[in-house]
Amino acid sequence: MDRSSSRLSCFLTVPLIPCKQKTGCWHYKKRFQWSACSSTTGHYQERDLYSPFLTKAIELLKTNLDSLRPYPIPPGYEEKQAITGKGSRQSLVKTTSYAYQSDKLRQIRAAHVQGGKTLQVLNFVIFPHLQYDLPFFGADLVTLPGGHLIALDMQPLFQSESYRNRYYIGTELQSIHQKYASLLPWGGDLPEEAKPFFSPCFLWSRPSEDEAVSVHVFAAFQEYLQLYLKWVHQATNMTMLHDDQYLQQIRSRHLAYIQYRAEKDPARGMFTRFYGKEWTEEYIHGFLFDLPRQLAASMPSSQESSHK
Repeated sequence: MDRSSSRLSCFLTVPLIPCKQKTGCWHYKKRFQWSACSSTTGHYQERDLYSPFLTKAIELLKTNLDSLRPYPIPPGYEEKQAITGKGSRQSLVKTTSYAYQSDKLRQIRAAHVQGGKTLQVLNFVIFPHLQYDLPFFGADLVTLPGGHLIALDMQPLFQSESYRNRYYIGTELQSIHQKYASLLPWGGDLPEEAKPFFSPCFLWSRPSEDEAVSVHVFAAFQEYLQLYLKWVHQATNMTMLHDDQYLQQIRSRHLAYIQYRAEKDPARGMFTRFYGKEWTEEYIHGFLFDLPRQLAASMPSSQESSHK
């Protein structure tokens, strides 16, 4: 795969995108690392593409989930700021975290990175409780100097034919995907190692214009999320089937997905540069992908209960 081949932001690895400006921009390097160019121009003009996405998402959650309530964010990780660059090239980067939960959804969380015109990111992910075999909802909306990277999917828990037929093939989601895939440029091939974590309705695009993001991507984001919340409403608690083996399979798939995402998270380099390694690793493992810690913390109490 050559340097311009596509890889996914926050799902996988962001592609290497050369700056389209000769001066006054940020050059993207491997694994979301940045270095400043030598000039200052209007390239640093502020914009905020993804706040409307976050606002709409929270609105839909509150409208559709009666049991919605806050999910704990570790102290010190609700918001983090850093100043990058020197002199006239200084820029403020702010990362804000949001988190909710409901009776069927273990964690609904968002990381919103605002770094001026050349760095805008919204990572919005929903993890169901382990008693439900729902897909994961994942949205990565990224703006870099070279353009936009859009990744939107209901990521499959299983790759079986029956699971694909239930959620993806000949379904409402497939119709939604086809509509927006025809309006947005394709993002390119996926690495082989990533394919098990994506669905046939994965919307993956690299639009060059802001308008495509604010119109088509925004509409797609809403339709995907509305449909996902419909699936949540219809979801059945798998413990009612009394199938311990299937519940164990659900748990194993959640852990495999979490491990893959945590290991491959390309934001690690960016966050380390801005906020340091210690903060970054704790943010990734203690908040963004916290299931292993949550399960480990619950084991003693579970064992104590079993002995009572």
